[in-house]
Amino acid sequence: MHQPLFERQVYVQRRRQLQSKLTNGIVLLLGNEDSSMNYKDNCYPFRQDSTFLYYVGIDQPGLAVIFDLDENREILFGENASIDDIIWTGPQPLVQELAESVGITASDNLAKLASLLAAAREAKRPIHILPPYRPENKIKLASWLNTSIPQLQTFVSETLIRSVIAQREIKEEREIAEMDRAVSISADMHLAAIQQARPGMKEYELAATVEAIALANYGRLSYPVILTINGQTLHNHYHGNTMQEGDMVLVDAGAETTMHYAGDLTRTFPVGKQFTSRQRDLYNIVLHALDHAVSLLRPGIQYKEVHTQACIKLAEGLTAVGLMKGNAAEAVEAGAHTMFFQCGLGHMIGLDVHDMEDLGEPLVGYDDQLKKSTEFGWKSLRLGKTLKAGFTLTVEPGIYIIPELIDRWKAEQKHSAFINYGLLNSYRDFGGIRIEDNYVITDTGSKKLGKSLPKSLNEIEALRNGI
Repeated sequence: MHQPLFERQVYVQRRRQLQSKLTNGIVLLLGNEDSSMNYKDNCYPFRQDSTFLYYVGIDQPGLAVIFDLDENREILFGENASIDDIIWTGPQPLVQELAESVGITASDNLAKLASLLAAAREAKRPIHILPPYRPENKIKLASWLNTSIPQLQTFVSETLIRSVIAQREIKEEREIAEMDRAVSISADMHLAAIQQARPGMKEYELAATVEAIALANYGRLSYPVILTINGQTLHNHYHGNTMQEGDMVLVDAGAETTMHYAGDLTRTFPVGKQFTSRQRDLYNIVLHALDHAVSLLRPGIQYKEVHTQACIKLAEGLTAVGLMKGNAAEAVEAGAHTMFFQCGLGHMIGLDVHDMEDLGEPLVGYDDQLKKSTEFGWKSLRLGKTLKAGFTLTVEPGIYIIPELIDRWKAEQKHSAFINYGLLNSYRDFGGIRIEDNYVITDTGSKKLGKSLPKSLNEIEALRNGI
């Protein structure tokens, strides 16, 4: 018989807590289905919706659940396997057995869901849904709710979204333990990359080593591997370059466990045995910004403030090597640092590598006291709100030398009071550096998730020298 990811009572309690925050109507949570890659029966690897996993814990396609808040009942909907299905997939549990395994007493055929929702609409009862992100789910919802895909937004419930976020953002001890495992596997992936990279190797050869470790731990990637000698491109998934002496490799990769919790780490290291002097200088600037940001992590501080202080540290370091000038805090206030650091310091992490991002950054990463910026650099900060004990998040400062950005800003003489364009132009082929670790906020500060993964210059170079 199918077993839920955690024990049955976990899901009973989670659903009870969610329903206590809502008043009336029907909550509809839709699981994902298999999605065809290039023809009907050749599918992408199945990935269940994370909110469905959180409240129902059943990791198989083609399911939906409703919570009837007025009649105090829960119903799991799905299709029992036909004999044709069983021939290809083997015996499958009945929908009723799946429901019972997570403490849901009632189940029904998925075809009955449309008539139930139609009756609720006829009775003018509210139907609460979360924002759908899969095209196939948008099509199903539009059909069931007798509306158009653009009009689905009228059914999206901000009250439901806020209730889900408030619950999922505080990680339970069992979740933190699973995230520790995900980050530890991720650390092994990075350690192998640092140890096995060689001049003359293709990026894709090293990327294969990284992914193999996730698979060997009965997991998968939590997102496509970023492994590149062109680290100035923030999300660079191209793996066709040959790594040469003098290059740096930026590896941003994480494992997802069978429980679907994610790790997300980044390390940058030389293809040869040592960093160049310029690489060493800028690497240490990023590392100091990371260490400073981590020292600030605690309940009650806004993550936007942590980001700001990390940016000031980056600006101070860049000023010390001559790439920036003037007062570092004033440079950050003006936005001049975004020449070098165009993205945010971090994001929530959990069942999704960008946790709950399908529910919308304005509510997941921000709150009523802090609205998301629209300014360059700042608009890419996914997490800004006040930290609480139980939050799990990434810290990932970087320096990215982007020739196209240099040319555009230099032509405008933008922030010329803070940027030394003359020296910066000689760094055009530098690339990028990012260092990233994952943390849980504790009652008094923070704790790093997962096993230790070297990040100091000496540690990285020792690994590159086989020490």
